[in-house]
Amino acid sequence: MTSPRVLDGSSAGGQFLRTALALSVLANEPIRLENVRGDRPDPGLAHQHLAVLETIAHVCDADVSGAELGAKTIAFEPGLETDGKRTGRGQLAGGEYDIDIGTAGSVTLLFEALLPLATVLESPLSVTVTGGTDVAWSPPLDYFRYVKLPLLRRLGLAAACEVDRRGFYPAGGGRATLQVAPSTLEWVDLVDRGPIEGLRVYSTESASLADRDVAHRQADGALERLGRDATPDLEERCETTADSACPGSALVLRLDHGTGVAGVSALGERGTPAERVGEDAADAAIRFLEGNAPVDRHMADQLLIVLAVAGGRVRIPTVTDHVETGCALLEDFGIDVDRKRDGEATVVSVPSPLPETR
Repeated sequence: MTSPRVLDGSSAGGQFLRTALALSVLANEPIRLENVRGDRPDPGLAHQHLAVLETIAHVCDADVSGAELGAKTIAFEPGLETDGKRTGRGQLAGGEYDIDIGTAGSVTLLFEALLPLATVLESPLSVTVTGGTDVAWSPPLDYFRYVKLPLLRRLGLAAACEVDRRGFYPAGGGRATLQVAPSTLEWVDLVDRGPIEGLRVYSTESASLADRDVAHRQADGALERLGRDATPDLEERCETTADSACPGSALVLRLDHGTGVAGVSALGERGTPAERVGEDAADAAIRFLEGNAPVDRHMADQLLIVLAVAGGRVRIPTVTDHVETGCALLEDFGIDVDRKRDGEATVVSVPSPLPETR
């Protein structure tokens, strides 16, 4: 039995856990993660993180210890087969899975943890998850569907997401399906942004808020704050009224440019006018437009695992705590990460990805 790679999550959160699990599977290498989510007020595995751990364990037939709520130490050994042995780089069988997070825990964060596994799939993988589709501290569903997936498709990922119903905090109850096919990711070259080519607006309201025109007012608030002079051509305006277990709303602005897409978002909150939600998203879009990075600040840390798989470079608008801990995690797996300051932005490069992942 191979000794596990010991990782310390004392200065990190859930993203560290998700990336560590994906790297463990991609390298087919056991890990022991200590001080899980040690940088959070409520450290240890919450429902959302436990669902991620259990789902990846099911998909790759892993041996796991510490898979329980509140656990601060977990051990994870992927069960990928290679020439009949549980050693070396392996392949996943794919299949269909149905997961219930049990709370309004983020559906999109669970999906994100699964995307890198496309590079070791033998056959398609379909995962249906019940939980929160548009909740705080995670990408709204439309960001995942209309910003992240289109960007990753440009890099070779074969994946799609279908939504059955929305789930807002605190009831959750949303349901969506991620479908992933075997994929080979291309070398990443996201340094130059190119001209801004278009704006897409995705505004969603629960059916209980339809009589207040929340989706329409959110979109109006965003477009008015952006102003005609600063706004690229409006390519699409989509306003959706969705059934859900409790009231809620979300807004995503997608910015298309010469080398890819970027996005910003805002969630409705009780007591916050719908127009203000739109203005908050527009303010984030304006900050993005003022910079020169081709990806938004939230996409930056999510692309680190892609760099680990495919190699390449990306200019990011700011080095967040998630980026710092993510880069350190890649280095823990023996992946060289180069960070160079470039004006107000930073270029992150991985010259050599994980072996046999391209």
